[in-house]
Amino acid sequence: MPLHRRLAQYIPGLALSGVIALAAYALDLMQHAAFGRAFADAIVLAIGLGGGWAMFHPIKAEQAPGVGLSTKALLEIAVVCLGAGLSLRALKSLSPWLLLGIAGIVVSSITLSYLIGRVLKLNRHRALLVACGNSICGNSAISAVAPVIGAGAGDVSASVAFTAILGVAEVLALPLLGHALHLTPQAYGILSGLTVYAVPQVLAATLPYSAQSVHIGTVVKLVRILMLGPVTAAVAPLFGNKRAGPAALPAIPWFIAGFAVMVGLRSAGLVTPIAGTVLAGTAHILTLVAMAGLGLSVNLQELGRRGGRTLAAGVFSLAVLAGLSLCLIAVAIR
Repeated sequence: MPLHRRLAQYIPGLALSGVIALAAYALDLMQHAAFGRAFADAIVLAIGLGGGWAMFHPIKAEQAPGVGLSTKALLEIAVVCLGAGLSLRALKSLSPWLLLGIAGIVVSSITLSYLIGRVLKLNRHRALLVACGNSICGNSAISAVAPVIGAGAGDVSASVAFTAILGVAEVLALPLLGHALHLTPQAYGILSGLTVYAVPQVLAATLPYSAQSVHIGTVVKLVRILMLGPVTAAVAPLFGNKRAGPAALPAIPWFIAGFAVMVGLRSAGLVTPIAGTVLAGTAHILTLVAMAGLGLSVNLQELGRRGGRTLAAGVFSLAVLAGLSLCLIAVAIR
């Protein structure tokens, strides 16, 4: 297929996501004009408008490629752009004790979440997939762990389906929780980094709060992701895969490597503060379009067929992770 035709297949879905994002931005501006503030941030509105549209007008086959691109590639590019606004000098608040605490949270959360899944009668594979998805990085963790433990397609699809809806719900609810608990930007950033599934979703959850929360949340999340390799290697022999060693470990996603490179360039002074601000604004725009695509991608009917026990396991596991995270925040920030 010629390049221009391959690119053209993304236009319908990207256009739909872009229109919904523009509508969300317009509603955000209207709130500021009418009330002096926005009661629902543009990112939240984009998810809500996308989900509402998909409920009555499910995305068509020709729109699917573009919507998929917006929810994945645009968010990944946004993460890379975000790195240009972050200098390592801004990370002094992340003490070595906090880094150790993050590792402890991941291990504890996986263990407790797995036990919750087993109590709710999930099989071993699905219980571990839900636990790893909640505790590390959502679908990426599920995709990495599944082949190592020999999980079946049904277990993977069910875990991914509920991770998707819980991820959307968390992005919507977490800012409200942060304000309700009167968390500082630093504390909220840590909470977001410890509980939100994917790096791009951390961006979506923290942008409505503060710039400091965005920076801290992203770095805390990246520390969590670093746990994926050791966890994958550790669970493999427990599920009978004796040969899973370094070759079975997942490669570092390109956008995380890109984020690290941009942070390095900014820290070295090769990216100016003005350029960092421009790229941060670009990240916000891309995230807005991606969140519209994410709302369009939620399939409530498919979700309903996957069973309440998997959803319950995900909800309870997420609650445990949030509780552990708040305990760490109380100890680490004084």
